[in-house]
This record gives sequence, structure tokens and C-alpha cells, in this order.
Amino acid sequence: MSMAGRARLGVALFFLCLSTPVLAQDVPALKGLDGDMRANVLQMIEGAKKEGSLNYSDTIIQPTTNDVLVAAFKTYYGLASNFPVNYTLLTSGAMITRIEQELAANRITFDVAAIGSPTWTFERYRAGAFMRYRSHEYDAYQDVIKAGLGVDGSFVLNGGYAQIPIWNADILKFDGKSYRDALNAGVPGRFSIGDVVQSESHLTTYAGLRQVLDVEFFKEMAKKKPTFVGRSEQSAQRILTGQDVIAFGGNPSRVHQSNQKGAKLRILYPSEGFTFLPQLTFVLAKAPHPNAAKLWIDFVLSEKGQQILAEKEALISGRKGFKSPIPEIAPDFASLKIIPVDWEKMTADRLMKYREEWIGIFNP
Repeated sequence: MSMAGRARLGVALFFLCLSTPVLAQDVPALKGLDGDMRANVLQMIEGAKKEGSLNYSDTIIQPTTNDVLVAAFKTYYGLASNFPVNYTLLTSGAMITRIEQELAANRITFDVAAIGSPTWTFERYRAGAFMRYRSHEYDAYQDVIKAGLGVDGSFVLNGGYAQIPIWNADILKFDGKSYRDALNAGVPGRFSIGDVVQSESHLTTYAGLRQVLDVEFFKEMAKKKPTFVGRSEQSAQRILTGQDVIAFGGNPSRVHQSNQKGAKLRILYPSEGFTFLPQLTFVLAKAPHPNAAKLWIDFVLSEKGQQILAEKEALISGRKGFKSPIPEIAPDFASLKIIPVDWEKMTADRLMKYREEWIGIFNP
């Protein structure tokens, strides 16, 4: 064969390699799987390729974290680098509104969603809005399911978080241990709280706090004229700039991300306990891309997915045996002092009464 012929053959083989699917033995998701489980995952991978894309929404995951998750997801299943994963970041209230509208119109666009609103999630589950899918990863989440933070085969947390006091150590010298200590450190007009009217997760947080803090505590807080914020990014930014001295609706994720850029934000897990917000994730019953959706659930619940969510978003993993890479920000689940709330019995009506109570106290 001539030199030119060999060159043409080399180019052809190069492009053939690019177009050849990843072999099954090279797919990380299949390691350790055998028999029916392996065959099932392979079938879902092929199904996802035919579906051609995935749409998911979350109320916590930031775009930069999404980029890392999506790249790892594609590698995990041997999907093409250009496989479309469409992500939408929404507030909890906006997500609920959108999904409710889509359910009413019988036109679902999201495949997977995750939200820190257990009351709403349990109600939608009872109404049949979620697909029944028991990921093999659910075996590692039985402890949190027994704790009321999921329903086996329908939804479970991809991570949990809290809305608790944060401050800037460059501005405030604070070594308090309790919510009372944090309130005493609050400077009138220079601290923020979560806006229950804007955010379902802030409302959920307030409902939990009312199990350990009475109305008088919040009336004292109202006298200091706090600023109301709907998103954790806002509260962190106000702390970073010194606009606020302390924020009661702070999020460990934003503390972690700010400190990675050189900030000195601090966080308090109060001695009274805190409202643990499980970021409950599920597949919609009429998801347009069901195979891709199931793969996404498997991935975010896996050790690899949990590692990314913990490192990038400081989410607290509910996976059994998982060790947090940042325990000072996102402690291991077993070490937490969580305010006990039966979310399955926390009805929407009861939650609305807490909303009305909060409005009556703060008059936003």
C-alpha cells in the first residue's frame, strides 16, 4: 500500500473510532453490577440515547455545579459528550407553580425535579404525580426513608440543607451557639431573614422552627426590622458586602462557595436544632424522557453523584456510609441535631397557617 493510501486508511480508522459506541465493559455505571441489574441499566442507556435528551430542574444546584454533574453523568453512562441535558434553576415557589400548571394541562416538560418542600412533595406523591421507579441506589437510603425523608421507589433526597444563621468573620466576631445568641447579635436594619411569602423552603423552615421557638421569639426579631430575602444567594451577597451583619436564612452551600473564593463566612448549626430541608428528587409520571430520567436519578444518588453535590453545593448526603468531604460545613447526617417534624402529616392547610402567622408577625 502506498504512503498516501496508508494515510487515508489511518484517517478513516481515526473517525471510525470516534463514531464507535463506548463498550459496555468501559461504562463506569456497570462496574459491580451483574445479571438482571446490569442488563436493565444497559437497556436504559440505549433507551436514553433514543430519547435524545434529558430535562431536569432543581432549586439549589448552581449552573457551575450543573456543568460538573452533567459531564460526570455522561461519562458514567458512556453517553456522547453532546447528549443534551437541559437544566432549569427555579425558586421552590416557581417550581411548584410550573409543575402544577403542567400537571393541570397534562403537558409535562421536566423529566426530573428536586425541591426542598416535603409537604408539597408528599401531596403530589399521593396524587400520583410521580413515576414509580425503585433505583438500585435506594438500598443505600433506607435509613433516611425510615426517618420520613422519602418513599421507597418514589422519591428520596438527593441531599439536604438548612437555612440557618451565617455571618462574615471579617465583620462580626461571633461565637454564639443558639438562635437566641444569633438574634442578640443582629443589628437593627442590618440582618436578613428568609421571606416565607416568596419561598416554600423558607416557609418549611419556619414551620420547623416553630416546634422549638415560640411566637415571642419571632416578634422580637421583627422589632429589629429585618430585610426579607427569597434566595440564599441574596442573603450571602448581603453578608459578603457588609450590608448585613448576620443572616438567618443562610445556606451552607453559599457559605462554602464564597469561602472557596477567599471569603471568611461562618455558619451556625444552633443548639436548639434546625429544620432539615431534604432536597427531594423524583421522576414525573409522564416524563418525556423516562429512561434518561431514571439514569439521572441513579447517578445523583450514587456515591459519585453524592460526592459532587457535597463538594460543590455542601449538600448533606442521606446515603448510608457516606463521609462528607466538608464536615465543618455539611456534617454527616448521623451527627445532626434535626428538629423532628412529621412532614407526611404536615398538610398544606397547616403550612398556610404558619404562613399567615409569619405575615402577621413581620408584615412584609
